Amino acid sequence: MKQKTIEKLCCPFDKHDLSLEIFIKDLEGDILKGILHCAGCNRFYPIVHGIPIMTPDEYREFQLEKKLIENNDDYK
Repeated sequence: MKQKTIEKLCCPFDKHDLSLEIFIKDLEGDILKGILHCAGCNRFYPIVHGIPIMTPDEYREFQLEKKLIENNDDYK
Protein backbone atom coordinates (compact mmCIF):
# COMPACT_ATOMS: atom_id res chain seq x y z
CA MET A 1 0.00 0.00 0.00
CA LYS A 2 1.33 3.41 -0.88
CA GLN A 3 1.62 5.80 2.07
CA LYS A 4 -0.06 8.44 -0.08
CA THR A 5 -3.20 6.26 -0.07
CA ILE A 6 -3.70 7.00 3.64
CA GLU A 7 -4.71 10.55 2.74
CA LYS A 8 -7.71 9.15 0.86
CA LEU A 9 -8.87 6.72 3.54
CA CYS A 10 -11.14 7.41 6.49
CA CYS A 11 -12.75 5.27 9.15
CA PRO A 12 -15.69 3.44 7.57
CA PHE A 13 -17.71 3.79 10.80
CA ASP A 14 -17.42 7.44 11.78
CA LYS A 15 -15.52 8.98 8.83
CA HIS A 16 -12.65 10.35 10.99
CA ASP A 17 -9.11 10.52 9.64
CA LEU A 18 -6.85 7.56 10.33
CA SER A 19 -3.37 7.63 11.82
CA LEU A 20 -0.74 5.20 10.58
CA GLU A 21 1.88 3.12 12.34
CA ILE A 22 4.21 1.33 9.94
CA PHE A 23 5.84 -1.97 10.89
CA ILE A 24 7.39 -3.07 7.57
CA LYS A 25 8.03 -1.33 4.23
CA ASP A 26 9.39 -2.82 1.02
CA LEU A 27 12.37 -1.44 -0.93
CA GLU A 28 10.13 0.98 -2.86
CA GLY A 29 8.72 2.40 0.37
CA ASP A 30 5.31 0.75 0.08
CA ILE A 31 3.74 -0.33 3.38
CA LEU A 32 3.58 -4.10 3.79
CA LYS A 33 2.55 -4.31 7.44
CA GLY A 34 1.13 -1.75 9.82
CA ILE A 35 -1.88 -0.45 11.69
CA LEU A 36 -4.41 2.26 10.87
CA HIS A 37 -6.07 3.81 13.92
CA CYS A 38 -9.18 5.97 14.25
CA ALA A 39 -9.02 8.41 17.18
CA GLY A 40 -12.77 9.05 16.90
CA CYS A 41 -14.07 5.55 17.64
CA ASN A 42 -10.77 3.99 18.77
CA ARG A 43 -10.97 1.24 16.16
CA PHE A 44 -7.84 -0.10 14.52
CA TYR A 45 -7.36 -1.73 11.14
CA PRO A 46 -4.36 -3.92 10.35
CA ILE A 47 -2.44 -3.65 7.10
CA VAL A 48 -1.43 -7.14 5.96
CA HIS A 49 0.66 -7.75 2.83
CA GLY A 50 -0.05 -4.15 1.81
CA ILE A 51 -3.84 -4.46 2.15
CA PRO A 52 -5.78 -2.55 4.84
CA ILE A 53 -8.35 -4.83 6.48
CA MET A 54 -11.34 -2.56 7.09
CA THR A 55 -14.24 -4.99 7.42
CA PRO A 56 -17.23 -4.45 9.74
CA ASP A 57 -16.75 -5.58 13.33
CA GLU A 58 -19.04 -8.58 13.00
CA TYR A 59 -16.77 -10.08 10.33
CA ARG A 60 -13.45 -9.39 12.03
CA GLU A 61 -11.37 -11.91 13.95
CA PHE A 62 -9.97 -9.80 16.75
CA GLN A 63 -7.89 -12.64 18.22
CA LEU A 64 -5.96 -12.96 14.95
CA GLU A 65 -5.51 -9.18 14.71
CA LYS A 66 -4.23 -9.05 18.30
CA LYS A 67 -1.55 -11.61 17.42
CA LEU A 68 -0.50 -9.50 14.44
CA ILE A 69 0.05 -6.46 16.65
CA GLU A 70 1.85 -8.41 19.37
CA ASN A 71 4.18 -10.06 16.83
CA ASN A 72 5.23 -6.67 15.51
CA ASP A 73 6.73 -5.46 18.78
CA ASP A 74 10.08 -6.47 17.24
CA TYR A 75 9.63 -3.91 14.44
CA LYS A 76 8.95 -0.88 16.66
